[in-house]
Amino acid sequence: MDLQTLTFLFVGITFTLYIGIAFWARSGSTHEFYVAGGGIHPIANGMATAADWMSAASFISMAGLIAFYGYGGSVFLMGWTGGYVLLAMLLAPYLRKHGSFTVPEFISDRYYSKTARIVAVICLIIASVTYVIGQMKGIGVAFSRFLEVDYETGLVTGMVIVAFYAVMGGMKGITYTQIAQYVIMIIAYTIPAVFISFMLTGNPIPQLGLGSEMADGTYLLDKLDQVVTQLGFSEYTTQARLSTTNMFVYTLSLMIGTAGLPHVIMRFFTVSSVKAARESAGWALVFIALLYTTAPAVAAMARLNLMTTIDQPNAEQNLAYAERPAWFKNWEKTGLLKFEDKNGDGLIQYTGDKKTNEMVKVDRDIMVLANPEIAGLPNWVIAIVAAGGLAAALSTAAGLLLAIASSISHDLLKGVWRPNISEKDELMYSRISMIGAILIAGYYGFNPPDFAAGTVALAFGLAASSIFPALMMGIFSKKMNKEGAISGMLSGIGITLLYVFQHQGIMFVKSTSFLGDMNPNWFFGIEPNAFGAIGALVNFAVAFLVMSRTNKVPKEVEKMVENIRIPAAN
Repeated sequence: MDLQTLTFLFVGITFTLYIGIAFWARSGSTHEFYVAGGGIHPIANGMATAADWMSAASFISMAGLIAFYGYGGSVFLMGWTGGYVLLAMLLAPYLRKHGSFTVPEFISDRYYSKTARIVAVICLIIASVTYVIGQMKGIGVAFSRFLEVDYETGLVTGMVIVAFYAVMGGMKGITYTQIAQYVIMIIAYTIPAVFISFMLTGNPIPQLGLGSEMADGTYLLDKLDQVVTQLGFSEYTTQARLSTTNMFVYTLSLMIGTAGLPHVIMRFFTVSSVKAARESAGWALVFIALLYTTAPAVAAMARLNLMTTIDQPNAEQNLAYAERPAWFKNWEKTGLLKFEDKNGDGLIQYTGDKKTNEMVKVDRDIMVLANPEIAGLPNWVIAIVAAGGLAAALSTAAGLLLAIASSISHDLLKGVWRPNISEKDELMYSRISMIGAILIAGYYGFNPPDFAAGTVALAFGLAASSIFPALMMGIFSKKMNKEGAISGMLSGIGITLLYVFQHQGIMFVKSTSFLGDMNPNWFFGIEPNAFGAIGALVNFAVAFLVMSRTNKVPKEVEKMVENIRIPAAN
């Protein structure tokens, strides 16, 4: 069976499954719409959390970033994994004990202020909309290649699918859909990794294959270093991302941004107790680790296959463009891979020298999706990868859209403007808000700032500079008052946005460059995507400064904080 038929078949089956689950698990109340009824089993919630967490950035972009940044790409592995541990240990159990539906609702209760709630909603929407843009890019990339449609058509199709099951099912439908999406995603990610690891090293376990010898007796990473340096690129295993300071701050920004992203935090409100929240956090980490420990191997093997296929450093002559393989032609159709014959010899010259490099565009987002094709794997494996990439983008997009919709309907409409609204009307406005969020995300998805993980990294920085400090101070500081928290959130996200917009021309490293030059106007050499950690420090500093000069926290709020921090009996 040909690739397109198999892809339509596999993707069609998975989409039918998602829609079927949406009908089966449709929400009939706000409690089901926001927190899935609050009775999800910890293992099921852990799997759904992993799917919610492992977005298009994790499935499609992360390995692509590591493939081109090498050692420098480790910031994404360390930041996102470490951030999840931070969330699971320092925030999730306490927020679950408080019993809120949403993050802004907790901030409103803790800081006894509707203004704090409104500010939290603004911060949440800014971060979540930025994040969901990356998911829309991932949907468009996957569709444009494997369903052989243009990017815009793929994006619209994905919007319709996610709108159907997310609007109908709310958190209940999203939870069970994400469980199915996780299974599809992890199968799609690991099967080609096992095949390719075995083909290159004889070891079917990718994590071990990364450090294994190849048929010629050379270790895989040594071989990769040899290939890329011969072609004029930086050595893969020592290639740093700009500077040590930038790498440290970038990793920290991703960590605390992870812990501050509301769509992941909301997953811990869906279980029945604090104990169940801790258990689901542990299970989620196990499920996440299956993909995250595989990603470095996928990245290295994909880069090696790409380099040796396009520009063979040990061959007498480079590959002729007219004889380029089928996968090359397929990705050229999407516009994500472009060749320009600069010297007119008809041969593909792929080098680290910008003047002579003829591969003028190699979008990093294609690496995971193209890897099975480059390696010559069977069509059914390639079709599974397509279904997995779409599952990753759709799962996180649904969670983000729910976070945006609930912040509008529950936190603004019911929490501020119309507190006496009926449950039926609130549910209706929740669905309307979600449709609006999908349309806005789709609009920005048509003109994404850059590759998926770059957009996502900015979203993490915005969450790190605004939401995370407010949650940490709300749980671990009984003295933090509303004036301090509001001032901190506004100053943190304000200075981060100012820094980003000031450097918007260099906000993202383009897909044809590898490290780029450090801009002399960057603050201590810190790139805009990494500035969230600095914004968080500003948030903390301003909050405590304002707190010291304003009114004390009411006694009942101090007691509420004490109650949140006392270990639960179950």
